[in-house]
Amino acid sequence: MERSFKGHNGLNIMGEVYSNSEAHDCVLFAHGGGQTRYAWRESAKVIHEMGYTTCTVDLRGHGDSDWDSKGDYSMEAFAQDLILVSQEMPTKPIVVGASLGGIASMIAAGEIDPDCFKALVLVDITPTMDMNGVEKIISFMGAHLKDGFASLEEAAEVIAAYMPHRKAPKNLDGLKKNLRRDESGRYRWHWDPLFIEGTMRPSASRDPIRLVQGVKNISVPIALIRGRMSELVTEEAVLEFKKLVPTARYFDVSGAGHMVAGDSNDVFNDALVEYLQWLK
Repeated sequence: MERSFKGHNGLNIMGEVYSNSEAHDCVLFAHGGGQTRYAWRESAKVIHEMGYTTCTVDLRGHGDSDWDSKGDYSMEAFAQDLILVSQEMPTKPIVVGASLGGIASMIAAGEIDPDCFKALVLVDITPTMDMNGVEKIISFMGAHLKDGFASLEEAAEVIAAYMPHRKAPKNLDGLKKNLRRDESGRYRWHWDPLFIEGTMRPSASRDPIRLVQGVKNISVPIALIRGRMSELVTEEAVLEFKKLVPTARYFDVSGAGHMVAGDSNDVFNDALVEYLQWLK
């Protein structure tokens, strides 16, 4: 069921809820920068079938959620959105946050409200990360902002060149969820350009000291699911994370880069299922 939530400063945050009236737990999925809630659709269905209520949301400025009129894409705004959405869930949710969604979750639970989530699953994101990988992702996101794409096929070719390890889809319908067609007929990424070009864009990834302290402040159970071929989270970053959070569970997903759920969805789902069963 599609549902609208009220986020920070009244922004509409759009989501999909898979309800289960008998569920004792909820799982809230927060995607990475430049993605939409549809990145989680298969995972949300799998977890729902386990007996959970699940919810996927478009983060502010992404997908069908509102663009902020002032261009407020600060990490604090994303974190406040997640807290407000969590408060509308039937029970305090277990949050699964990838990249941007993971950093926003760290700040939400580590700085703003330590009681906002029941547990946290970080998907290929840690307080310290390879900044060369960060720059690579930002460069890819910004490369086609001005001109967009003439067709879905052109966009698919660009994505395939950026992620050669991922098997190209035979059907491009899923790609439509990450693109919007403008008045001229060209396809553009389905997010506000101010997300990476504005003056209030997220910058917490460049402040590892802040994120390290935030993670140390988190009192709820934490898991890290990493893509083994990640360009952001190195093995050294994983070792440091384990020192920061000795009680954290860790899963390494083979065949996956930074976009773990999209690269190897079945293996990712297996890791998430295992963690959720461990939490019970």
